[in-house]
Amino acid sequence: MRFPLITLLTVLAASTEISAFVTSKSTISNGASRTTTELQAMPPMIIGPMIRKMREEKQKQKMPMASENEMKGQAPGLRVGGSAWKWPPVWPYDQTFFTPPEDLKKPDPTAQLSGMAGMLSGVAQLPTTPDESDVKEEDKLNIVQYWKEDKADVRTNLDEEAVEKLKGHLAYYIKSGMSILEFGAAENSYLPDDVKPSRHVGVGLSTKLMEENPSLTARLEVNLNNVIEGETVDSEELRQLTTEPFDAIIMTNTIDFLTHPREVYRTAWQLLKPGGIMIVAFTSKKAYPDKFERAQTKMWREFNDDQHMWIAGSFFQFSAGSGWENLFGFDISPESAKANLEKSGPLDFFKKGKENNMYVVQATKGLQDETIDPENPAKSINSKMWMMPTLEDRDKQLVVPRLARSYQLASTDAKKRAVEDHIALLPKIYDSLVKMDQFAFTFSMQSQLAADLVMDPDFDGNDEQINALKQGLGLRTPSPEFWQPVGETTSNMIIEDKINLLAHLVPRFGSGNPDQEQALLAFATGLNPTFSLIRSKCPGMSESDVQLLGTELLCSEILIPGRSTKQEFASWLGSMTEGELKDILKARREPNQASANELQEYREAREQEEREREELRRKYEEQVRKAREERSMAFNPKTGKFEEIQKKK
Repeated sequence: MRFPLITLLTVLAASTEISAFVTSKSTISNGASRTTTELQAMPPMIIGPMIRKMREEKQKQKMPMASENEMKGQAPGLRVGGSAWKWPPVWPYDQTFFTPPEDLKKPDPTAQLSGMAGMLSGVAQLPTTPDESDVKEEDKLNIVQYWKEDKADVRTNLDEEAVEKLKGHLAYYIKSGMSILEFGAAENSYLPDDVKPSRHVGVGLSTKLMEENPSLTARLEVNLNNVIEGETVDSEELRQLTTEPFDAIIMTNTIDFLTHPREVYRTAWQLLKPGGIMIVAFTSKKAYPDKFERAQTKMWREFNDDQHMWIAGSFFQFSAGSGWENLFGFDISPESAKANLEKSGPLDFFKKGKENNMYVVQATKGLQDETIDPENPAKSINSKMWMMPTLEDRDKQLVVPRLARSYQLASTDAKKRAVEDHIALLPKIYDSLVKMDQFAFTFSMQSQLAADLVMDPDFDGNDEQINALKQGLGLRTPSPEFWQPVGETTSNMIIEDKINLLAHLVPRFGSGNPDQEQALLAFATGLNPTFSLIRSKCPGMSESDVQLLGTELLCSEILIPGRSTKQEFASWLGSMTEGELKDILKARREPNQASANELQEYREAREQEEREREELRRKYEEQVRKAREERSMAFNPKTGKFEEIQKKK
């Protein structure tokens, strides 16, 4: 007989009544009989193994997704190790995710989730664009007024057991003498009683409550939701703190109110010392909804605590990428927490439990290289890109190996310096390239163009160069004297060769040198006659090779002021034989092939690393799946025992 999968607690209630109380008949002195109900203990041979089995299942369910090495040296309660996190390649959230629901239009019941929301739901989703047009501005939450006036005297009053757990966790990582910055500070920082920081700066809008906090040595009134989008919190007070960074940043029960969490985490990274730790603690979403729900975001209200942990971890990833190290997630909930009791045994059935679950997600700041290490340029270049706006993690993963290889192959110190000095220009380049996503211009092509531009010593990202880049990409109307003829006459070149040509032409703009401007015009007007002469000398050459060879020769002789006049170039080209021209073309092709081979090897190595990470993650998920399956039991009234539920085939 199959039994429905019902709540374990319901089964336990029924089993307690059936097994512990039995009905019997007895005869009294006058011969009449009466029915009585007697309390009988459940036989030890039944209840002992049952409880032991349930305890084992509970431990399996809590099995951490972390390796033994990761668990060494960490506080108790580690649930998610550094190798278990996995993120999409780009920022997966839209802004409505971090907006209080009251400030949004009532959702369309047929609308779908997007980004991370869809991923967490386990159902394939399509992106949607929420409409906020029916929400009046005056009806939206005034966050400054909310905390400074409406909630000026309202205390959080966390559960005492949860507070002790949090204090114990902080004691593991924060020691006396450390400097601490606290985001979302209020009346209590939950530091261990014996920890005396050298400096403890509180940041937030609860100014009245911060005055009651004895641990704070300084208080800054800052709206953490006021940000420069894609960068940091827009606060001069916080910018001034970068001159004296902190050993630790703590943020307790604040993440649920952040409307721009990525910018807050980026700010934290800037304000930490290398090796400094950021600790983000939060309790169950049901811990204080009657007090502060109006300010809680849509994400916080609609997702559960496990999902909150993964989302909180994603903010580290999407703020500074690998600039955050040792990313761990902890469940430090007290034993009295409701979720723990729900997964216990029959003896805990009548204990309702508390909404005092406590979680922590934390990471440490990595050391950013000041210069490029010749032995490992990829590591250094990657570290210089940790805090760059505009670039997604996907773009960084593609452009870093190209720049590293270009740096290693650079023939002059000037080219090496160009890489180091121009990395900061990548956001400006990608600001144009991101608009190419809708065209057949792949992310790999974008990274190739970006790397080639950074490598050129003459590229400084001036307005004329950026305008030339956009015209060359077709994002603006091409100029009739240059980009229009260049585009028309090179239409047969393969896309990779066009990218190389564009990367060579763009840096020549905006030099302020009249000779360079004349050279650009000479290049454009010299394309057709050059191609015609090559076709006549090499009748069997493909048109794409004709255009590649012609543009290469013009770039090397005409585009560089003072190298050759148009007449000198025509005379030189006219003296070339078919064999000599083919040799030049072959020499031009060989570096490209070598570069392609090396890049392919790098990609294969990265793919192998990804496969290994995925295999480790698969094993973790399999462990969790098995634990959940083995945990499922139901009471069989025929046998009077708890039995594993038969899974449907």
